[in-house]
Amino acid sequence: MASEPDPDRLRALDKRLQQVKGKEPPAQTNTAKGFSQGEVAWRMVIELATGIMLGTAIGYGIDALFGTLPIFLVIFSLFGFAAGVKTMLGTARELGRKAEKAAKDERD
Repeated sequence: MASEPDPDRLRALDKRLQQVKGKEPPAQTNTAKGFSQGEVAWRMVIELATGIMLGTAIGYGIDALFGTLPIFLVIFSLFGFAAGVKTMLGTARELGRKAEKAAKDERD
């Protein structure tokens, strides 16, 4: 049975090979340090969908309570969409600030 290779030994071997070839090893990307792009995308999709679903549920509940079925459902669905977009933009701003800070820290 073959055992799993030791990752530390493989990295050391790769580093020695790069030195022999005269190249620097590739720099580690910021993706491994934080969230991957796929995780960020799913987070934003979930935030948008949650806003729409909550708005729709609240609108449907109010319509069922007062017997005015499509009015509040449509209004609160749009409010939920707007809230989801606002939350997504806030997340994008937050991640942008973190990326700028990380880039600034790397330069210093």
